[in-house]
Amino acid sequence: MWINAPDEGYLHLFPIFSALMADNKLTEYQLSDLVSKFNIDAQIASIKPFGSGHINDTYRIYNADAEGHDYLLQRINHYVFKNVPLLMSNIVHVTEHLKQKLSSLPKDEIERMVLTVIETKDRYPYFKDAAGNYWRMFYFLKGTKSYDQVTNEKQAFEGGKAFGAFQALLSDMDVSRIKDTIPNFHDIEYRLNNLHNAIRSDKLHRVQYVSEEISFIENRSADMGEIMRLGKAGILPLRIVHNDTKFNNVLLDSGDKAQCVIDLDTVMPGYVAYDFGDSIRTIINTAAEDEADTAMIGLNISLFEAYAKGYLQAAAGFITEQEINSLIKGVLLLPYIQAVRFLTDYLEGDVYFKIHTPGHNLQRAGAQLALVKRLESSKEKLEEIIINNWNKVK
Repeated sequence: MWINAPDEGYLHLFPIFSALMADNKLTEYQLSDLVSKFNIDAQIASIKPFGSGHINDTYRIYNADAEGHDYLLQRINHYVFKNVPLLMSNIVHVTEHLKQKLSSLPKDEIERMVLTVIETKDRYPYFKDAAGNYWRMFYFLKGTKSYDQVTNEKQAFEGGKAFGAFQALLSDMDVSRIKDTIPNFHDIEYRLNNLHNAIRSDKLHRVQYVSEEISFIENRSADMGEIMRLGKAGILPLRIVHNDTKFNNVLLDSGDKAQCVIDLDTVMPGYVAYDFGDSIRTIINTAAEDEADTAMIGLNISLFEAYAKGYLQAAAGFITEQEINSLIKGVLLLPYIQAVRFLTDYLEGDVYFKIHTPGHNLQRAGAQLALVKRLESSKEKLEEIIINNWNKVK
């Protein structure tokens, strides 16, 4: 596991952060000194960079005892997460609750299923160095793997099961204990307001080229606000949800069984449909998120059904009928939100998402809107799959 941005929206920050790190490469002595701040019971054999994230700020700490714990040391991206104490407080509350719910299991099994935050010797869940960088440490989960893309139904089922179980274990936790680390993350009213501001200002005179996209978005804006309206009316319960349910945020064991949900930085109050919709957005699309030829965008129904089956089996003990009915709304909402964000950035001059070619954000928006259109055309079929699988487990 390593620090990834919650979505591609933070890629514009990476060059800044990477440049700062390039000027301050850490020596083995400095890394050893950082490790010494944490309360670990191990003789360190070596410390190596770990992962393939955009920022090389994660290190695997190898234990000289092959039977003992290895560790992950991470530099927290405080350009994205402005309030690190709040962020780490969230993670501690969540992991402690998860472990309490699993307390009947053997300790070593719990440690494989839930991230373990290692405190500093001063009993803080993070260490702040003299340069103002924040560091944290977890147990390294040996024998696990992750995939960037779902390639078969077994993987999709395990992903659904993992995120459904994650929500189920947190369903009785007091939502007020968890605070927003990124405000308005899935708030469609906020996203649409940003788009409207970009249209009004039209500082690069690009609105004239996107009238079709704007019309598509506006024609659906009322429907896309339904999850938030149902939540505000108390019909959908506010839950503690992951908010970044990419498949690579599930660690699998050697047999491709779900083991642990990771990257808890965006765990915040929200609605279960957000997590379900975000997973489906990345699983069901037969093409890339930024596919230029929208005719290539289709729906992988078998992966959708496998994910829904796994999710509903795990979530059956807590989810309400109203939440079941909201899942299809989340499936439509999450690619719509992404399209709104891409189009907003295109109109504002591509200042937020990193682009690879001129017009890249417009291309991304078009691909996500095409996905929305495909989902709309298959809405009844997808909803039937959800209901059929729900009826089998409720």
